[in-house]
Amino acid sequence: MEMEEHARVIDFMPDGRSTDREREPTAQLVGEKYFTLLEVAIKRGALCALGQRLYVGKDARPEVEKIKMRIDFNDLSATARNELPLVAKNIIHDREADFVNMFNKAGPISIRLHQLELLPGIGKKHLKEILEAREARPFENFKDVQARVALLPDPANLILTRITEELHGDSKYYLFVRPPSRHHEEYGYSR
Repeated sequence: MEMEEHARVIDFMPDGRSTDREREPTAQLVGEKYFTLLEVAIKRGALCALGQRLYVGKDARPEVEKIKMRIDFNDLSATARNELPLVAKNIIHDREADFVNMFNKAGPISIRLHQLELLPGIGKKHLKEILEAREARPFENFKDVQARVALLPDPANLILTRITEELHGDSKYYLFVRPPSRHHEEYGYSR
């Protein structure tokens, strides 16, 4: 299973959580590829700021001492919950080509449901317009999607709303977020 390589800080607790047995600098992160929520121990003396991009892959990590665990939305601190939408929106804009490609390549899930219909605000009418527009020529960016599909809300916000819904962990389908696992060890992180 592919793991996150980079994640962004959504909360930094220099003294750790008050409930931790071992008090160590701790951060809550959101992954850039699968929006995986992680809690990590930060190396003493390492600088850590909200929104900062950290390496969390398998090689030597400059700021991250260890990955403590994969966490669920309900495990997030109040600060992390407040920062998550802003940081996720920045990730969406940084990866705009990937998300525009989703508009260009998304297909049906079943006879009655298309992947694009999982985005809030996209019903049968918008779906038909998107499919016709992308057949004429692929979308180039979010502005192009919005310009060529009448009355479509901001595509980045549609994706952000869907990501937020998926992060809550009770979606039937997951387009952008790695589905929550019952066994956190499956992801390679201990719980």
